[in-house]
Amino acid sequence: MKALTATPRNGDLGFWMAGLAENRPTYPRFAGEGTVDLAIIGGGYTGLWAAYFAKKLEPSLSVAVFEAEQIGYGASGRNGGWLSAMVPGNRATFARVSEGGLDASRAFQQEFIAGVDSVLGILQAEGIDADQHKGGALVAAHTKAGLGRLVTRRDADLKYGVTEHEVHLLDRDEFQSRVNISTVHGGLFYKHCARIQPAKLVHGLADTLTAMGVNIYERSRVGSIDGSTVTLDHGRVTATKTFICTEGYSGQLLGKRTLIPINSSMIVTKPLSEDAWQQIGWNGLECLNDSAHTFIYSQRTADGRIAIGGRGRPYRYGSGTGGAGATAQSTIDLISTKLRSFFPGIQFEVDHAWSGVLGVTRDWNGGVNWDQASGIGSSTGYAGHGVTAAYVGGRTLAELAFERETERTTLPWVGYRARKWEPEPIRWLGVHGMYRLFGLADQWEERKDSTKTSLLARFGSRLAGLHE
Repeated sequence: MKALTATPRNGDLGFWMAGLAENRPTYPRFAGEGTVDLAIIGGGYTGLWAAYFAKKLEPSLSVAVFEAEQIGYGASGRNGGWLSAMVPGNRATFARVSEGGLDASRAFQQEFIAGVDSVLGILQAEGIDADQHKGGALVAAHTKAGLGRLVTRRDADLKYGVTEHEVHLLDRDEFQSRVNISTVHGGLFYKHCARIQPAKLVHGLADTLTAMGVNIYERSRVGSIDGSTVTLDHGRVTATKTFICTEGYSGQLLGKRTLIPINSSMIVTKPLSEDAWQQIGWNGLECLNDSAHTFIYSQRTADGRIAIGGRGRPYRYGSGTGGAGATAQSTIDLISTKLRSFFPGIQFEVDHAWSGVLGVTRDWNGGVNWDQASGIGSSTGYAGHGVTAAYVGGRTLAELAFERETERTTLPWVGYRARKWEPEPIRWLGVHGMYRLFGLADQWEERKDSTKTSLLARFGSRLAGLHE
């Protein structure tokens, strides 16, 4: 295998954002005092979708989005580009806590399935080009135990609202006819998933909002919210309603133990040759991940690269968020090795590496919360499934705040609050311990050629609340 011939670009908000840096519009810093009907804190997907739907519901509203850095600075500009139907949380938990039980959890899943096409429809209607392509999603099983988990996962999908038409179990040959992964035993195919270029989606939404009359401010950090008063570093705003849409960066406004920033890292290769793509296949442009406990996620980009991500170093002590996303060489090597194991004999050169953070609650379940008395709401805790969750969450938050009863406002994550995370150092030890268990479980299953999931992984999954 050809060794890396050059040091890849590292950080700089990642490949997606860096590619648009020279052409992206900039927005002013807020300074002074002002009054708005709706103040939105956070210039990522959730805040932008919330602004979009607030203006659709009430076109005369004065709406302002306040971003501490630049639009798309966080996970919205750095993610893997999956517009998927995966819900942000444990469907069994939502069935258990909801008055509607299983039916409520099924409705939750079905809203996310519908959300994929809804987003694509809006992008088409608004003329937003985010390299979107609905090719579905593949989940590869590299071990017999992993394939067994996918059989169980499909059973759970069918229980919680996915139809047999929407999820298919593939044998080895069927999988390799789509993407020729050498070690695959089989896998799943999900119909409802689309590839996007994350930063193009962010900036396309921002452009649309500007045309709708929404004011966007960058480098406008909010330090506190006290009732209707939003205090920024360089000013103060009086807002009738305020939405907190800051996901992994929510510690200052929602409390450091409400949710924590979990780190995820990515690399993107240089464009592959036509011969390489003929060997790999991947002509359907499906999103791709695997059934390992320390799983990866990837896509074939519009310009013929492979973008692939994984956890690397999962959590920084004290809930650090990692700035512009510089990534340790050990993490780059780990993800690169995983990619080479998928496609041996293909020469890859890493072009760019980066990291970002996603917001995770103690039980990995997201929630949309609106308090009518204070006029303050939030949508957070997407746990890595944020592209569609931000759309559903932002839209739901707008509907709750402006008193529209819809199929979304009764979903089981509305009003859901997870218990708080433990204080440090317990939190750091717990997160790293969980990922260590998952890593050991993957090694054990591969080494033993096991047909059953490791007890270590079962323990870690139950400890984190991930088991359905």
